[in-house]
Amino acid sequence: MPSDDMSVPEAAEYAGDVIDRIAAAVITDRAFLETVLTGVLARGHVLLEDVPGTGKTLTAQGAAHALGLSFNRVQFTPDLLPSDITGSHVYNEHTQEFQFNEGPIFANVVLADEINRAPPKTQAALLEAMDEKQVSVDGETRELPDPFFVIATQNPVEQEGTFELPEAQRDRFVVKTSMGYPDRAGELELVDRRANRFSQMPTIEAAVDEAQVRSLQAVPERVHVDGDVREYLVDVARATRDDDRAEIGVSPRGIQRFFEAARARAVIAGRDYVTPDDVKFVADPVMRHRIVLTPEANIQGATKEDVVDAALASVDVPNVTGA
Repeated sequence: MPSDDMSVPEAAEYAGDVIDRIAAAVITDRAFLETVLTGVLARGHVLLEDVPGTGKTLTAQGAAHALGLSFNRVQFTPDLLPSDITGSHVYNEHTQEFQFNEGPIFANVVLADEINRAPPKTQAALLEAMDEKQVSVDGETRELPDPFFVIATQNPVEQEGTFELPEAQRDRFVVKTSMGYPDRAGELELVDRRANRFSQMPTIEAAVDEAQVRSLQAVPERVHVDGDVREYLVDVARATRDDDRAEIGVSPRGIQRFFEAARARAVIAGRDYVTPDDVKFVADPVMRHRIVLTPEANIQGATKEDVVDAALASVDVPNVTGA
């Protein structure tokens, strides 16, 4: 069983088991699941942007089950209040006292469904939870469970009645990624499952428990990052600021998240050191949502992915083979 000093090979084995169990229930690309778990191991939050019906909710539930963690889902709407997330004090007639009823934010894994539909005041309450791992209700601060992370979703197409996420909140998501549509074989499997209306959905058993997840999250802290790789990572992020298509490039805080994600990716790959390939793997999911394009770039049809690709192409790749 893993412990507080879990080794990288142990962590990689458990991470692979978690991904295998989710993949047995969710029809999606393995690289997508590795990106989601990268965010978890980096002690951050994950933003999923995809059209409805691709399996985002099932992914979040599957991740919680495979990690042995508690799970709550919050459907975000324009009339959602902060207390609907954090909880509130309710008067108990029997004790003649106010008692605190916990909101859905008090879970290890919280699915914030259609997060951009919540008004700014509710977003602020969620931001405190994401950033500080705590909530403030009626002047009292309450700690959230540990581990705690948010998997948020938003629809890239339907924008009516939505509120754009503030830059400060986007920056709290370590990675932003998309599931995309399954391939033909995957969609045939979905139909095959539906053809047998009496078949049960695949059950996801826990690969680890709450304490073991905390141990997993500690492993990236011991991953070595060579000086040349650190320079490479920083230079790639800084190159996004020099691109004429970018009004805002990756921030210093974004560079730190980039660094943390690269280490987490190395752990999933079973290495105790970061390679340039780890940096490349996490570059798009870590940097894309932190870039703001200029109006001219938007008109010309440029994308944030174009800026990330250009940044990677502009920096020489160091030759690193080990720790």
